[in-house]
Amino acid sequence: MRLEIERGELLKALSHVTSVVERRTTIPILSNVMLKASGDALMFKATDLEREVSESVGAKVSTPGTLTVPAHVLHDIVRKLPEGAEIEMKREGDKERLMITSGHSRFSLQMLSADDFPDLAVGEIGHEFTIEAGDLKRLIDKTRFAISTEETRYYLNGIYLHPAETAGAKTLRAVATDGHRLAQVELPLPKGAEGMPGVIVPRKTVHELTRLLEDTNAMVKVGVSQTKVRFEIGSVVLTSKLIDGTFPDYGRVIPHNNDKEMKVPNASFKSAVDRVSTIASERGRAVKLNVAKDKLILTVNNPEGGSATEEIPVGYSAGPLEIGFNARYLLDIADQLESEDARFLLADPGSPTMVRDGGDGSALYVLMPMRV
Repeated sequence: MRLEIERGELLKALSHVTSVVERRTTIPILSNVMLKASGDALMFKATDLEREVSESVGAKVSTPGTLTVPAHVLHDIVRKLPEGAEIEMKREGDKERLMITSGHSRFSLQMLSADDFPDLAVGEIGHEFTIEAGDLKRLIDKTRFAISTEETRYYLNGIYLHPAETAGAKTLRAVATDGHRLAQVELPLPKGAEGMPGVIVPRKTVHELTRLLEDTNAMVKVGVSQTKVRFEIGSVVLTSKLIDGTFPDYGRVIPHNNDKEMKVPNASFKSAVDRVSTIASERGRAVKLNVAKDKLILTVNNPEGGSATEEIPVGYSAGPLEIGFNARYLLDIADQLESEDARFLLADPGSPTMVRDGGDGSALYVLMPMRV
């Protein structure tokens, strides 16, 4: 293999693929990135056996070939070379090493055989659809905070993506829950997604996908099989295993008869919760909401640290109610709301509360109360 490539192109691609490479692994080949030079392109591939990222970039290939080298070492070398540098990569066949030359800098990296590099083949794609990067990012950003980190309930360790129906309209819905809070967001069902199975996209894949969607406005091509999901974002392809489990019937925890509505200015509410929770203990984190006609009093009592109270005006005309929540969970939900007002739909101190964005009907959040 022999080729020349511009430093910026090489660094961008390596940044995308090396993020799935574990720094410590007991399988040496998984520390490596595969480089495949052919035609006028260089293809990169990296995997941790659960996820795989590949990308192709333009290069002047004089001798095609395929090899693997340590991913993070190669990334660090390229990162430290000067901007705009031209890089030559050449295989030394007799020494099984890759020579990297740029200006007066020369590096030699140990290779491993590309024949041993695992392939996370996606298998037969049953459903394919395209979705705007901004829409997919929105589905992820507004739900991922509620993904469970409890490994024993592995089926909650991801976002449940599935076709659904709301008021007769077909939608693509994303749901995440950790048993304490639930986030649900949906958008019109993209063409080709009809009939697709519900899939649980793992937390690590969600994190990787968020990174890849950060700086793109491209259309994303999504492919779903029974065991894997594939996202094509421009020249980058992310393939991932799905969580093999059944997502719970989350519809049972979404309240439908909460008849006490509180309309609260979101910015004021966030600031007030943040201030009073300064007193809360790390273990408790409980804040009490005392709601009465057109006012909300937030209270935190910490036997070891003192107490805090703040009052803010709200729109509320039902009977008085006292209910407690985890302050961190309240702030997480408030961070997702885009309009000026949040709508709290309450029932009683022991029942789940539903929170909606005042100007967005496509998202809803459910929060379990705490004893205070």
